[in-house]
Amino acid sequence: MTYLDKLVNDPQIQLLLDTIFDAIYIVDINRNIKFWNKAAESITGYSKDEVMGKKCADNILNHIDDTGKLLCTSHCPLVSAMTNDINVTEKVYPQHKNKTRFPTNTKIAPIKDENNVVVGAIEVFRDISQDEDYRILQEKFNRLIQKYVSNTTYNEILSQLDHGQSDSNSIKELTILYLDIVDFTSISELMLPSEVADLLNDLFGICDIITRESHGDIDKFIGDSVMATFIDANDAVFAAQKILSALKEFNNERKEKQLKEIKIRIGINSGSVIQVEIGTKDRKDFTVIGDTVNTASRIETIAKPNHVCISESTLIKLRNKKAFEYIGEETLKGKNKKIKIYRYID
Repeated sequence: MTYLDKLVNDPQIQLLLDTIFDAIYIVDINRNIKFWNKAAESITGYSKDEVMGKKCADNILNHIDDTGKLLCTSHCPLVSAMTNDINVTEKVYPQHKNKTRFPTNTKIAPIKDENNVVVGAIEVFRDISQDEDYRILQEKFNRLIQKYVSNTTYNEILSQLDHGQSDSNSIKELTILYLDIVDFTSISELMLPSEVADLLNDLFGICDIITRESHGDIDKFIGDSVMATFIDANDAVFAAQKILSALKEFNNERKEKQLKEIKIRIGINSGSVIQVEIGTKDRKDFTVIGDTVNTASRIETIAKPNHVCISESTLIKLRNKKAFEYIGEETLKGKNKKIKIYRYID
């Protein structure tokens, strides 16, 4: 009797392996099944008598990977473990007796005899169908949530779930971009509510994509305005330039449909802000507040249609300062001191 036969026929080992909840089977060097525990019977639907002496490729499990590749005839993890004398962990999809497939977390280890020669392998696998269903549901939920909150808010939620605490009320150096639609009230008065919603969704969709591509984050949509945050002032200016460029194409399409041209104003300011949770015990927003935010909003109001205006605190952070021209000092609403304002030269 071989070493492997002695091992799999040992009553104590059989009893031990049969009490384990995970499916376990043992094969010889030729991949013939030598042991099949009770959990394997329960999970796969195949009884011990149906599989003993056969290979999993003998129309039993016929494992595939997540690309649909049949592993039993080409890239068998069992062969890899025995040939290379290594432990293997993979996610594979065996076939149940009822011909359905299910995901498993599979671990394989080579079995060696008293001379340290590989004589077979042991495979342990667990049905992770519920885990997969939960993962898919979680990913769908995450994508849904991200549609309605900023990346900063989403990451804050994850932080609180992971650590049970918030990183809120922290002071950060950020650049704030404010965008507003010119004469939106008069434009919307001539439109149906559904048309107003379509206009905002289309325009804000452009702003969202460009902001993300420019490493920024939409903090919030406020009526017909957008507030975005950037770590790098250069990214904020780049996003503003791309939005203005995209607006030209946007308006070309509106002209073809005989719709009114849309104009926007953009204001940008840099400085310290406070990230805070604002709201009630049951409903909160995670946002940034402070004089830097207010100033960005005020700068936007003095910009001419389809122009970008920035503060001096933003200008000093830019690599290409020559793209902006000084237009003078302005007294902004709610501010006592005048602020130097610069305009982007298209």
